[in-house]
Amino acid sequence: MRKKILLSTVILGFSLAALAQQENLANSTQPVQLDEPPIDGYVAKSDIANRKVIPYPPIRQTDVAFSRRVWREIDLRLKMNKVFASPKARLIDILVDAIQAGELTAYDPTPTENDPTGDSFKNKLTIDQVMARLGGDSVLVEQFNENNEVISSHYEKRQFSGENVIKFRIKEDWIFDKQRSIFEPRIVGIAPLITPQIAGLETGQVDDAGAAGAGSDPFAVQPENNTADANTPPPAALEDAVATPQVEPTPAFWIYFPEARHILVNKEVVNRHNDATGLSYDDVFIQRLFASYIVKQSNTDDLRIKDYVQGDVDRLLESERIKTALMDYEQDLWSY
Repeated sequence: MRKKILLSTVILGFSLAALAQQENLANSTQPVQLDEPPIDGYVAKSDIANRKVIPYPPIRQTDVAFSRRVWREIDLRLKMNKVFASPKARLIDILVDAIQAGELTAYDPTPTENDPTGDSFKNKLTIDQVMARLGGDSVLVEQFNENNEVISSHYEKRQFSGENVIKFRIKEDWIFDKQRSIFEPRIVGIAPLITPQIAGLETGQVDDAGAAGAGSDPFAVQPENNTADANTPPPAALEDAVATPQVEPTPAFWIYFPEARHILVNKEVVNRHNDATGLSYDDVFIQRLFASYIVKQSNTDDLRIKDYVQGDVDRLLESERIKTALMDYEQDLWSY
């Protein structure tokens, strides 16, 4: 009798497993009429969609023995940061979709009286203002005749393309919690960087590939030209060229990262080595799975690295020096 009960239990278990497998793998031999669309794959990935944000351990102000604020930039053209620009799950598209759905709040990066630095999350932006900053607003299109006269005009809505955003800036605090004896970073805000459209760049007076391209990367190596020929401009022309303003990427808007975590925790990251990553964008930021360089640290004069260091290589070395100083602080706390 016991053998029959055991055999029935085993058969029932295999039957339930087969039914579950059939539902997931869709391996039925007969056509099945489904009320919902079939699963795109062997299993339905529900672990990422059902995740909840794991809160930070609480820190009391009296337990903060050391704190330093730094600003970093993430260049999506670097190999390690390619996941942020994947067309399957582009980070800027996730943020913009959440803003349009009312799930995230975008803040104005423009310095104002109540927000001198522009990154303190004081002034909110509307959805239309966000899209206008990203280049998705309407543009006036004029039609000309053979005499170069305007004969008609109309407005066309420009579509936003996430491919235009190739950098992100993050603001974070490095904190040493003496209660837990842990030195850790906590991201405060994240902002996509865009290159402003300045009148005059389209003309021949400013070289888009030179001035705008070099200005977009704070550590880009400037081209050197030591050869002089008949086409060398006179000194007056050189002075005008030097006076031309450099176009640099600026934040389109700021997102409060603790608020964005509730969106990023349900967005899976695309991995070029394995489709079953099990990582969300929240994991990428919390586990520091990205490459970046420091562009500023908190100081009394509120200066960026580029404000007191000349030369691209020297700026990169200064960024590494700040990064090393943070790591050395933690190492100096312990003795072996």
